[in-house]
Amino acid sequence: MTLDLKGLPGHELVEQGLSDLRENRVTPHALLIAIAAPSLRRLGFVLPAPEHLPDEPGLALYRELCRERRADPYVAYNALIRRLVSFERALERENASAIRRAASNHVSERST
Repeated sequence: MTLDLKGLPGHELVEQGLSDLRENRVTPHALLIAIAAPSLRRLGFVLPAPEHLPDEPGLALYRELCRERRADPYVAYNALIRRLVSFERALERENASAIRRAASNHVSERST
């Protein structure tokens, strides 16, 4: 089952984070992926090994936002987390819909 991530809110954050992880770059986007790793794995993502990331990616993300001298790192952190959660929820809905469609097709095929 393959899903087009482009239609999901926050997809650009996830795609950039996955790219950054593949390139071994510790960026806010990569740290977001590290924060979401358990749920993303559960949703079917195969993630790059994150051994180069800090043990506490949430704290590391906040520090990175401070280091980038964001006007208000707390606001930036919360905005990124909200977009990440929106992405995860949308992906969960898409996965559930795809599973229901596949099951419905399977039942229809068996009854014919």
